[in-house]
Amino acid sequence: MKSRKVGKTVPFDFILQRFFPSGCWEIEQGHSGWNNTTRFVRANGRRWVLRIYETHKDEDKVRFEHRLLEKLNEVNLSFRVPRPAACSDRNTIVRLEDGTERLACLFAYLEGERPAEGNAAAAHSLGEATAELIYALGKLNLTEAAAYAPYYEMESSYPWCTPDKVARFCEEAPVELAEEAKALRFIGEELNAFRAFLPRFRTLPHQLIHGDINFSNCLSAPDNTDRIGSILDFEFCTRDLRAMEIAVVVSGFLDADNGREMIHAFLRGAGSRVRLSPEEAEAIPHLIRLRTLDVFLHFLNRYFDGVDGIAVLKEQTTSASSNLRKLNEESEWLATAVEALY
Repeated sequence: MKSRKVGKTVPFDFILQRFFPSGCWEIEQGHSGWNNTTRFVRANGRRWVLRIYETHKDEDKVRFEHRLLEKLNEVNLSFRVPRPAACSDRNTIVRLEDGTERLACLFAYLEGERPAEGNAAAAHSLGEATAELIYALGKLNLTEAAAYAPYYEMESSYPWCTPDKVARFCEEAPVELAEEAKALRFIGEELNAFRAFLPRFRTLPHQLIHGDINFSNCLSAPDNTDRIGSILDFEFCTRDLRAMEIAVVVSGFLDADNGREMIHAFLRGAGSRVRLSPEEAEAIPHLIRLRTLDVFLHFLNRYFDGVDGIAVLKEQTTSASSNLRKLNEESEWLATAVEALY
């Protein structure tokens, strides 16, 4: 391992100097998601994960995430969650001084690989882990205010996506999205019809939820690829409907080749550890629709804000349209499947 000078690989060295004043580290390319830049780091005889937040510059949001992770690391869970590392000044957040004002943090590396797509045994284990996390988060009492609004407040969550603007965009697609025009019209119709359901959700049980559980935010146990060993990426954790945690996972399995098998396995695993009220379980198909529409608005907002280009929006439009059509096809089956939860 060789010493590196600050600024040689901007901005990574600037950040890492705050965590490792000795100046000794190695940086490796990591899997970056849609929202952040990620690098693996070797330093002090260990591996670490460096994250740079790309979609916001709000320290309160990151501070809430880190405070929650500190609390969860004190709970005896059957799986692991990230542990934020502290700089020499004991802060877990670094603000870049490269003119971008971006935020960065470092986590201890967790062993394991992403579960294989279509692995029903892993889906069952994810159901158990999700239910366990629901129970743990339901008992946490954080004094800090959650940074994100509940999913059902999507109308006010995306400043660039006012209802009228979204309606016009979906009805009159720009030239660059001519091939996606039919899909956009369909999404616009689904959004308009779904707004009538939003007030009903406010009466269901609320608590802290992860809000983005899926295989890409999990690691299998190092000694058993069928078991969930870690749940990652608590960036969007907030106070929301308890049932939304289940709906988010199910929505991710809808388009799998063995989607029904995966959903059945997940729901059996979740139902073995947590029981929802019939009203919560019956709302899950509607909450899956909410999740899909929210993800579309998230990326449309990024497009309007200049964060993403047209290629990303094309991909997300196609994905949202496909998922909504699949949900319409599976709605009756899902209504029966969720009975495993009560």
